[in-house]
Amino acid sequence: MSMWTRENQDFDRPCMITCALSGVVANREQCPAIPYTPEEYAAEAKRAWEAGAAAVHIHARTREGRPSYEVSDYRAIYDAVTAACPVIINFSTGAIGVETERKVAPIREIRPAVGALNMGSMNYAKYHPKKKSFVFEMVFQNPFSEIRAILEAMNAVGTKPEMECFDVGHVANTHPLIDMGVLAPPYQFSLILGVMGGVPPTVGSLTAMVAQLPPRSDWEVIGISQDQWRLVAAAIAVGGNVRVGLEDNFYLSDGVMARSNGDLVEKAARMIRDQGREVAGIDECRARLGLVNR
Repeated sequence: MSMWTRENQDFDRPCMITCALSGVVANREQCPAIPYTPEEYAAEAKRAWEAGAAAVHIHARTREGRPSYEVSDYRAIYDAVTAACPVIINFSTGAIGVETERKVAPIREIRPAVGALNMGSMNYAKYHPKKKSFVFEMVFQNPFSEIRAILEAMNAVGTKPEMECFDVGHVANTHPLIDMGVLAPPYQFSLILGVMGGVPPTVGSLTAMVAQLPPRSDWEVIGISQDQWRLVAAAIAVGGNVRVGLEDNFYLSDGVMARSNGDLVEKAARMIRDQGREVAGIDECRARLGLVNR
C-alpha cells in the first residue's frame, strides 16, 4: 500500500466501473444508441460488461422509449440483462412527480443488488448561455421522510443503497441516517457534478465532497456531459471509482459520439489502466460493497 493512501482514497485498489445505460430525458434523436427495449438493454449491458463494467444502472423505459416506473418494465429489462451477462444490477428510484410507492415497487418486487437513493432536494435545471435562459427548470424533491422510506424498503429486501449526492450537503444528509442505524457500512456513494443547481464540475468540488465521506465508503464520480472525462481522470487519480454511460454523456471526445455504452466503458477502462490501476471485477465489487442480491 502506498504511504500516500488515505481513508476513502485508496488508489492502489482496483477501480469499479458502473455504466448508466439510459436516462429518462434523452432519446434516439439525440443519440441513436440509447436502448428502449429489454433486448436492447441486454445488448448494451453486455457490451458494457465486455468492456470492463462491473455494474449497470437502469432507468426503465417502455418498448417505445417512454420513461417507465412500472414493475413489469423493470422486470423485463432485469430478466433480459441478467440472462445476457453477469453484471451487478442497479435500479434507479429517482423521479419527479412520482409517488414514493411507485418509485420503490421495483425494488420490493425484483430485489436488485443495488438501488440508487437521492440524498437531498435541489433546484434542477439546464441553462443556455447563448440564449440567456433556462432550457428547463424544476425542483427535485427528496425530503428526509421519503429518503428514509425508500431506504427502509431497500434494507428489507437486501438491496444496497447507492447514495446519489449532487452537492456537499447531500453527503452530510447521510449522517443522521447512519446515526439512526438505517445506513450501515460499507457505504456506497455516487458524487454527481455538473448538474445546474448542484455542485460545480471542478476537481476542487470533487475533493471537497470526498473529504466529507464517512469512513468505509466506496465512491464513484458521475460527471455530466463534456465535464465527464476530466472528472473521471480526477476520480481515478485520488482513488475513487467511475460511472460512465449514455445517461450522462454521449461523447468520447468533442464531436465524436459513442456508438454504444461499451465505447464509453472502454475509454474509462483505458484511462484507469493508463494511471496504473486495475479495473475491478464483479466478484471484487460484490465483496467490497457487501452485496447479497443479483
